Amino acid sequence: MDAHSEPAGRPAVPPNQIRGWRGTAACRVVGISYRQLDYWARTGLVEPSIRRASGSGSNRLYSFRDIIVLKVIKRLLDAGVSLQNIRKAVEALRSRGVKDLAEITLMSDGSTVYECRSAGEVIDLLRGGQGVFGIAVRTTVTEVMGRLATLPGEAPVKAPTRLHPPEQTQAHHTGTVPGRRRTAS
Repeated sequence: MDAHSEPAGRPAVPPNQIRGWRGTAACRVVGISYRQLDYWARTGLVEPSIRRASGSGSNRLYSFRDIIVLKVIKRLLDAGVSLQNIRKAVEALRSRGVKDLAEITLMSDGSTVYECRSAGEVIDLLRGGQGVFGIAVRTTVTEVMGRLATLPGEAPVKAPTRLHPPEQTQAHHTGTVPGRRRTAS
């Protein structure tokens, strides 16, 4: 599944309609430094799904879902969960769409992160003495949505369109058909 599609047969959003936010906006919403965001992107914790960095001076472009995951990571770190355990939790969250994320409550005892999808699962976890704190991702989604509404987003830059496919251009200029050897006359 790519960054622009929803799981389980939902239609993909055309890439030219995706709205993304630069790293500085993501940092502002999540409450982290740009250095921390850069580290997380370089180490693969959360890479921008709309546009990755392509050299010095290029801007990453983060999707709404990316920013939700960044905010969840920040909350887990603030609660004392190790980055190693956060990486495991993020792996489980990667394949989920925004609607699926909003239905999850993450619970943790400080070392392990548990995914709960119902109040009953949360209660069972608490009865077993495993949950110490929880993150209702729906609340995070609502908060991120409100914060992003005040920040400028942008569409990804479209690749330039060629007038002729490369093989036609080459054939026009050289007088040969690509893939065929020129015969002596």
